[in-house]
Amino acid sequence: MSFPLAFLSLLVELGLGYPDRLVRKIGHPVIWIGKLISFLDTSLNRATDTDAVRRIWGVAALVVIVTVPATIAFVIERLFGLLPLGMLLTAIAASSLVAQRSLGSHVKAVADALDSGGIVAGRKAVSQIVGRDPERLDEAGVSRAAIESLAENFSDGITAPAFWLAIGGFAGGAAYKAANTADSMIGHRTSRHEAFGWAAARFDDLINLPASRLTALAIVLAAYFVPGADPKAAWDAVWRDAQKHRSPNAGWPEAAMAGALGLALAGPRAYGGVMVEDAFMGAGGRRDANAGDIRSALRLYWTADAILVGAIGLIGFAIWL
Repeated sequence: MSFPLAFLSLLVELGLGYPDRLVRKIGHPVIWIGKLISFLDTSLNRATDTDAVRRIWGVAALVVIVTVPATIAFVIERLFGLLPLGMLLTAIAASSLVAQRSLGSHVKAVADALDSGGIVAGRKAVSQIVGRDPERLDEAGVSRAAIESLAENFSDGITAPAFWLAIGGFAGGAAYKAANTADSMIGHRTSRHEAFGWAAARFDDLINLPASRLTALAIVLAAYFVPGADPKAAWDAVWRDAQKHRSPNAGWPEAAMAGALGLALAGPRAYGGVMVEDAFMGAGGRRDANAGDIRSALRLYWTADAILVGAIGLIGFAIWL
């Protein structure tokens, strides 16, 4: 167990983030992992192969995608462990796997854009964090998209990497980040990736199961401390709606957020000109979200994040003692 490492990593990222200057100079772990995935996709995913063969190559690619970053992270953690303040050095490196600051700032930018520049600016800002067609979105659609992205990425971008850091150390966190990146790049139901990306998509569903439930719980608890939020409605929405979502994981934090804010999130959405049917999270809630609702969601997010960090810290402290 590496709860102290997960706790320190979260604190480092909260304080420093991942500086843009560092991205420009050396890149980011997701960029490096993405290059590996692109190389394997180009090399192994051949249209001339049958779906069965492409699925086998997809499994092999996933093994490489997960193993390479995990092995590098394992070696780094062992080497840093030989140095004074080795855990702190490892935590600084591992902080690149979580994204508390960047998630909050990107979602806040959508609310700021709507307030200062109207729907055109709001669409541009939300296009940075969601994959749906921004031109089809009105102010309520932009606001709901931002809140849905906040809820889902809270789980995928913060709770899940922190969970796997706590369970498996730097290697566990790196393995998770690699698998999650693989899902975002090749885990799509397209003619190119339906077979090759099957393993990446299914594996990502599996490894996100604990975090999605924990994130929903954190949001429900946060609703007790955020004025205007409703913890009971959040809890009810989770149990009523979460399992109706087309994703086995995204529905949990989205339903909790929807219920807490009295909104109806998810539902039918357009991606690349194609309408995707989905159940509503927070069924019965209002759809006319606005920038104020985004800011309320951010207050819930930061409160839930504090609960998450505090819980990991308490467990880490108990282990350290």
